[in-house]
Amino acid sequence: MRVIAKELSGVKVGQDGGRDRIKGLTTSLGAGGEFQMDINGSVAVITGGGSGIGRATARRLAAEGAAVVIADVDAAMGEESVRLIEAEGGRAVFIKADVNDPDQTKKMCELGLAKFGRLDILHNNAGVGVGVPGFPLAPINQWRRVIDLDLTAVILGCYVAAPLMRNGGVIVNTASMAGLYPHIQDPVYGAAKAGVVNFTYSLANWWSERKIRVNCVCPGITDTPMVRRGLEAAKKAGMPSWMPSKIIQPEAIAEAVHLLVADDSIFGRALEVRPSGARLVDTPGAPRSRR
Repeated sequence: MRVIAKELSGVKVGQDGGRDRIKGLTTSLGAGGEFQMDINGSVAVITGGGSGIGRATARRLAAEGAAVVIADVDAAMGEESVRLIEAEGGRAVFIKADVNDPDQTKKMCELGLAKFGRLDILHNNAGVGVGVPGFPLAPINQWRRVIDLDLTAVILGCYVAAPLMRNGGVIVNTASMAGLYPHIQDPVYGAAKAGVVNFTYSLANWWSERKIRVNCVCPGITDTPMVRRGLEAAKKAGMPSWMPSKIIQPEAIAEAVHLLVADDSIFGRALEVRPSGARLVDTPGAPRSRR
C-alpha cells in the first residue's frame, strides 16, 4: 500500500457512464491523505461476474492488474467474461457457483488461492429482484429467494472469505439505493438491500481487527440484463414502467467499486451512485446509552 496526496473532488456519472466519467469523490479523509491499495498483483473473486455490474467490475480490476475469479450460475456468460478479460491482456478463471450454497461459496473463494495463490478482494454482487407479480402477490419461494440471494449470500460470502484473506483484504457488497430509501416497487428487494447496508456498517471494526475493509455500493437503476428482464416482464404484465429518464451504465458502478477497493481510508461505508453523481452516505451512529 502507498500513500497518495490526491484530493477527490466529486463524482460525475452520466448516461454513458464509463470509467472516465468518475472524477472522484469528496470525503473527509483525515490527516495523512488517502491510502491506496495496490490492486496490481491482487486476486479478486466476483459473484454475478457473468454480466452487468459484475462483468464490468471484473474487467476494471483486471485492467488494473488483478487476477479475477468469475463466479456465476450462468456458465456461458461467465466464460464470456473470462474471454473478454483475457483478450484485454488480463488473467481470469470461471467457476460455476450458487452463492446460496456454503460448499460452492467455499470452493469459489478457495479457487483464488488454488489458481492465483491468494485472496485479496471479494465483490458480493450477485442479486435478483422479486419480479412480476411483485409482493405480496408473488409466491413465498419467489420473494424468499430475494432475501436468500441479496442478503444471506452476502453474509455467507463475508463469512467464508474472511479467514482466507490471510494478509487482510477488501470486501465490497452490492447494495442499492433501494436499501437507503423506501422502495415501493419492490419492498422485499429494498428490505434485503437495507440489510446489506446495515451489515456493511456493522463490519467497520473488521478493518482494525482483521485488516479487512468492508464497504457497499448503492447504485441507482443500472443498465443490466436483470433490469432489462424486469422491465420487459413488467411491460408484458401491463405494469407501469419504472425506467428513469437517465440510466447508469455498469462501467460507472465498476468505477465506484474500484474506488472502494483502492482507498484504504474508506471502510464500513456506503457509496450511493445516482445518474447525477455519487456520495458517501453518512453512517448513522449508535444511540447513546440511557440512564
